[in-house]
Amino acid sequence: MTQEKAPSINVLGDALQLCSTDPVTGFFRDGCCDTGPLDHGQHTVCAIMTDDFLAMSKYLGNDLSTPHPEFGFKGLKAGDQWCLCAERFLQAHKGGAAPKVRLHSTHQDSLKVVPLEVLLQYAADVDSH
Repeated sequence: MTQEKAPSINVLGDALQLCSTDPVTGFFRDGCCDTGPLDHGQHTVCAIMTDDFLAMSKYLGNDLSTPHPEFGFKGLKAGDQWCLCAERFLQAHKGGAAPKVRLHSTHQDSLKVVPLEVLLQYAADVDSH
């Protein structure tokens, strides 16, 4: 008898929602910022790309904007939603280049790295007042 996987939970305590299927994102490439034991980068923060963040990421050695057709990657542009590593998001926050975040699509494991108060500052889908 196989056991069903429990639903993943977002940082608000609700069921994790889809982040993006165009471009398709997530560690499991299923559109969700879900995580598991093999996701060492913890790709759990659903972020809305900005030119500032993409430039910072490229400068730090993770070029997300250049297409790599050999991997089926079109490259990201401002406005695209993407599952970021929690550590990279925190780094961007500290560096003043953090993108907006979709909290309903951000996995609760992000809170192991990024405090909820920080995520709320960048919330694109929740009234943080």
